[in-house]
Amino acid sequence: MARGQLRIYHGPQDEVTSSASDRRDTMTLSLAEIAPLLADAVHDRRTWLRDFRHDDVTISSDLYEVLMAYQHFRRPGA
Repeated sequence: MARGQLRIYHGPQDEVTSSASDRRDTMTLSLAEIAPLLADAVHDRRTWLRDFRHDDVTISSDLYEVLMAYQHFRRPGA
């Protein structure tokens, strides 16, 4: 039986001739673009999230302050 070769889908590409070496290591996206996708993945307990659990994420300082305040006030007994 012949074995098929698996490929990783990287989404639509602007140029058909784009290669793996042309891709950037980082992307800049708005929170509105990624929050719903991440929330859905967390809700559905997608296992691929574990692959990125140690990756660094850069956020703005004002978002960081809001998240820290939210974390403080959502704790039980706060």
